[in-house]
Amino acid sequence: MSVRNLHHVLRPRSVAIIGASPRPGSVGQVVLSNVVASGFRGPIYPVNPRHDTLEGLPCYATIAALPDTPDLAVIVTPPDTVPGLIADLGVRGTRAAVIITAGFGEGGQLLGESRRQAVLEAAQPHLLRVIGPNCFGVIMPRVGLNASFARGAPSKGNLAFVTQSGAIMAAMMDWARPRDIGFSAVVSLGDMADADFGDLIDYLGNDRDTRAILLYVEAITNPRKFMSAARAAARIKPIIVIKGGRHAAGAKAARSHTGALAGTDAVYDAAFARAGLVRVRTMEQLFDTAALLSVAPEVRGDRLAIVTNGGGVGVLAVDDLLDCGGKMAELSEDTIARLDKVLPAAWSRGNPVDIIGDATGTRYVEAITAVSADSNADAILVMHCPTAVVDPLEAATAVVNVPCAKPLLTTWLGEASVVGARKLFAERKIPTFSTAGEAIDGFMNLVRYRRRQDTLMEVPRAASVISHQNIAQARDIISAAIADGTSWLAPLQVRQILSLYGIPANRCVMTSRPDEAATAAENLGRPVALKIRSRDIIHKSDLGGVILNLNGAAAVKTAAEAMLHHIAQKSPQARIDGFAVEEMILRPQAQELILGITVDRTFGPVIIFGHGGTAVEVIDDKVLGLAPLNLNLAKAMISETRIGRLLKGYRDCPPADMEAVAHALVALSQLAASHPEIADVDINPLLADADGIIAVDARIRLEKPLATAGDRLVICPYPHDLEQDLKLQSGDVVFMRPVRPEDEEAVRAMVTRLTPQDVRFRFFSPLKELGHPLAARLTQIDYDREMALIAFSKESADTVPWGIVRIHADPDNQRAEFAITVRSDRQDRGLGIAMLRCILDIAARRGIGEVWGDVMRHNQRMLDLCDRLGFTRSDPVGDPSIIQVQKRTAHKI
Repeated sequence: MSVRNLHHVLRPRSVAIIGASPRPGSVGQVVLSNVVASGFRGPIYPVNPRHDTLEGLPCYATIAALPDTPDLAVIVTPPDTVPGLIADLGVRGTRAAVIITAGFGEGGQLLGESRRQAVLEAAQPHLLRVIGPNCFGVIMPRVGLNASFARGAPSKGNLAFVTQSGAIMAAMMDWARPRDIGFSAVVSLGDMADADFGDLIDYLGNDRDTRAILLYVEAITNPRKFMSAARAAARIKPIIVIKGGRHAAGAKAARSHTGALAGTDAVYDAAFARAGLVRVRTMEQLFDTAALLSVAPEVRGDRLAIVTNGGGVGVLAVDDLLDCGGKMAELSEDTIARLDKVLPAAWSRGNPVDIIGDATGTRYVEAITAVSADSNADAILVMHCPTAVVDPLEAATAVVNVPCAKPLLTTWLGEASVVGARKLFAERKIPTFSTAGEAIDGFMNLVRYRRRQDTLMEVPRAASVISHQNIAQARDIISAAIADGTSWLAPLQVRQILSLYGIPANRCVMTSRPDEAATAAENLGRPVALKIRSRDIIHKSDLGGVILNLNGAAAVKTAAEAMLHHIAQKSPQARIDGFAVEEMILRPQAQELILGITVDRTFGPVIIFGHGGTAVEVIDDKVLGLAPLNLNLAKAMISETRIGRLLKGYRDCPPADMEAVAHALVALSQLAASHPEIADVDINPLLADADGIIAVDARIRLEKPLATAGDRLVICPYPHDLEQDLKLQSGDVVFMRPVRPEDEEAVRAMVTRLTPQDVRFRFFSPLKELGHPLAARLTQIDYDREMALIAFSKESADTVPWGIVRIHADPDNQRAEFAITVRSDRQDRGLGIAMLRCILDIAARRGIGEVWGDVMRHNQRMLDLCDRLGFTRSDPVGDPSIIQVQKRTAHKI
């Protein structure tokens, strides 16, 4: 991830347009005209050897002839010229270029791909950042720059829009202008040869002028960088995304458009949700959500109150709300009584609040005032149907002047008669929609954002951790199978691996002949299932390779012989290895589930949960989640399915053991994270009832890995390799490991063991207790861009941590800020220097060039520790109470 030199794109002080042209309608003419007309205050340098002046500006023949080095170059020349121009710009000192030109590998063209590589090779030695190629340009209203060939430019605002499609960029601009929606930045990424979504999200996430980020995505080219950047930025501000290519034909079109491969759309859904992004499905929803985010206050829940002068439209709005997963606010008795006093006797006496067709502006005011005071309502939708009794503008004028503490959305139905009302709402920054459905979609997008924020801040309970010994045993089984050239593990091997990861399975005996199968059934001593074993038969039941509920040896032998005969007729080429004899599990109230792992080509290992059984594809009740999972994420997956509701129990069927199901999902994610050879896991069915879970049928497919276990995950897994015991100078032994989200309570307890002075030294201010938001930020970390180590006593029953040390790297991974805390009653034992040495070693191994930190001037103990480790000191500007310490990680520690 890198934001290096992106400020030259998004905050340039001078711009060169290479390929500027006087020919009307040409891209070179339009881009130069837009830059000049947009009011950019810095120098503008047209470059074209055929002209002396363009747009009243001196025109230069070459890059070398420019009077000064431009911050940003916009290139609109033929594709074969671009690599050379990038090289010339790099030599000149320019550090950013926007390549509008196409012809760099779209649709898989080999010549274009070679040009693309040549551009990257020319840019890399100079750290020159490239936007594009094949893009629409960039627009930065706050610096008066429109370096695009869009028609006109948007006004200044606080929304950033980043898109792969130039056409979408043009549509957004055209839509935004009449609605007075302003932007902090508009960037068309095109083919993303260099700068991509992850880079722009990193930059805009820390941009004070940007309140929300909007994305149009066709494909993610660097998923790990994207997920890391999006998860960080989504904690700070909303990110709304629309994904093109949701279906196979659309994905194919997207590939020919940008040259990028897109993964399965359902996996994109899972990835966006995991990162905390809100996904919309249509351009209209993206536009409406953009408008809503620019004016709407934060919504705290999903309970909506509706105030309307038309009962029928209110009913339709309720249907839309419930279809989207929202809830109707239940008005309190006090609110009903208050409305009784101000509304006609015929009002609906409930939610929706139907204030009757002749409602005046005053009646709207009284209804909204009463409902906004009800703690059961999280937001209010106000609707108006045109009537001959009340002027729509009069009603709207009353509504905009109502003091309302809740988020307020409006829908004035109709067209010609409500133009003035909608204009008034827009002027007063009150969200307004043409239909109730659009308003409900907008409200639910606010709700989804709030839910995603809550999910990002949840503290998971600790799940069972798979031991290093069990992981090693599973690795031995997998390695032996890979060495034998086996792609599908044998049923017994599958059960061994599931057992090592804490997932119980029914007993299974492997046999070669019908008589052996009969003996095995007799030894199991209960009804059995007989299954054919063949590396050539994947779906055994399709060929009659599964027979259930066989009782006794004779029945099993007869069935096995018949099975061999049947398969020989249906699939004579199949190689038969024998039979699997499995005990039948009779649990009549159990639900059949499917749990599994698949590997997406973009986002890596994905965990599957849903309704299992033979009709799994027909029922199509499933949800996907990215590995690694924790218990909270696993339970959230379960709750998103219809089968999840059945697991809660119904009628005479008691609730199933949901904890066991959730632990099984976490175990599968640990399996995926630990073994890169695993390509597919299919547990179907996994039976779940009040007595627990048991896998009845399961398959595991292997492939030679293309990456290590951790590298194929787009979310960095817990780094087990950093766990270690430390013997301190005092003789004490502590166990030090990376911090986990479930450490929040332990960290909060540790802060209570700090003296007031130590609290001030660590947090730079008095702190009575560590609140949940800050504690969550300290424990729910992205191991890709930060690291925190926590130390516990190895020898005593003391469960409160002794110390914590952390680094947080910048997006360029060049510098990292450090912080360290040692419990006040555990100081002077050598823990601080030992932990700081460890974190500096991690920084060096990650290629971080410098570690720095702010230390209070009176914190002499910390300053002495930094001196011992070779830190240098400097005085930051503006705060005499702080000393900044820095250390190059190449120094010997």
